Amino acid sequence: MDFSVVIIVLSLIGLITFAYRGFSVIMMAPIMALFAATLSGFDIMPSYTELFMGKAVTYIKSFFPIFILGAIFGKVMEDTGLARSIAKAIITGLGKEPHKAVISVVIAASILTYGGVSLFVVVFAVYPFAAALFKEADYPKRLLPALIALGAFTATMDCLPGTPQIQNIIPTTYFGTTLYSAPLAGIIGACIIYIGGGFYLTHCLKSAIANGEGYGNHTLNELEVGDDSNLVNWKLACLPLLAVLIVNFVITETVTWNPNILDAFHNMKGVPLVAAAVKNVASIWALLIALVVGIILALLLGHRKITSVNALSKILNAGAIGSLLAIMNTASEVGYGNVISQLPGFVHVAHALTSITIGGTPLVSEAVSVTVLAGITGSASGGLAIALELMSKEWIAWGAQIGMGPEILHRVASMASGGLDTLPHNGAVITLLAVCGMTHKESYKNIFAITLMKTLAVFVIIIIYSITGLH
Repeated sequence: MDFSVVIIVLSLIGLITFAYRGFSVIMMAPIMALFAATLSGFDIMPSYTELFMGKAVTYIKSFFPIFILGAIFGKVMEDTGLARSIAKAIITGLGKEPHKAVISVVIAASILTYGGVSLFVVVFAVYPFAAALFKEADYPKRLLPALIALGAFTATMDCLPGTPQIQNIIPTTYFGTTLYSAPLAGIIGACIIYIGGGFYLTHCLKSAIANGEGYGNHTLNELEVGDDSNLVNWKLACLPLLAVLIVNFVITETVTWNPNILDAFHNMKGVPLVAAAVKNVASIWALLIALVVGIILALLLGHRKITSVNALSKILNAGAIGSLLAIMNTASEVGYGNVISQLPGFVHVAHALTSITIGGTPLVSEAVSVTVLAGITGSASGGLAIALELMSKEWIAWGAQIGMGPEILHRVASMASGGLDTLPHNGAVITLLAVCGMTHKESYKNIFAITLMKTLAVFVIIIIYSITGLH
């Protein structure tokens, strides 16, 4: 192996090792990037301020509005009790039979994530009711993390068309696509994941029951559901979620932005990060407007929980502050990817990835690259952003040569990001297990099975597209 490639490999190993040990990516991504840059003969200071920070700032410019509004929307849904109302209605309403218990937890988590609530908020909203149901029915608690993961971390995160999660948003800026790209491929992928995952977890639950396994003697984070008598009716609580989806769809499909609207900003001095064309930001604009509508509606519906201006400021501030860690984590990974892409060894890496010509399309190359990088970084959005930053232009050009549009590239990239990202060092997995009061030893095996199923679904979609052209 060429030494220039070894440098990149060592840098990646260092990044994943430190992340697994609990070191912040915000700190370690630039350190490992500069380690690789220095060994490759680059000057350290410009490598940091120009290569690393230049691309990190560009990413923040593009996506910070989504992160902050999404975090505020999730916090409002959480603190007003709207998310709890929806979760409670679904989980307590479907029944206690094993298959119904599986379906109820998955549906509750799916509805919330598809409506724009962040994955972390969904975990906190769904867990108390799911745990209460499993405790009353004496079902093994160790299966709860996998059930919540199937609902929140899979189809509604990156498969279903229109999902407002960041994993479906990032590809729009690289491919000039919308959140509704390749809808058939996304729906088919979602069906594969839900049916396969549902059957698998139902089988696990029934097998555990047959073996006499019950809820278990758990003491860690055994939350009580508490008094939910003042919750807003679940039907009303769904309105902000529907508003985000509907407003986003209507604007995306019906509003034609003036193609010259950015010209005045291009001509301004000192404004270096203006988008090249409206199509690169139209999807983000649509979602921003939809999230604002959703936030306002959620505040109006949950006003009884907001007793003062101080209470309102606490909710909004908590959401805004909560968005900072998420955006900085991913921006640091993007900056890292930009440094790596400029190193001499990356020519060999890029050649190896583009040499994956199975099926004669860039889809397998794209899926493998995104999945591997998401696994390495432990982040779906981070791995996706790095892969697209490094390789999207090559995949677009390759697709254009064979008449492939960017829509299917968008969907495959988005879906691939949600596969191996859920390895043990993933932040969402760690949070999920902590909230559920479980350990990796107790519950990760079932989460990993869902991870494999999700990864498999991506390649099934590629096969279907290669045979039929449906997307």
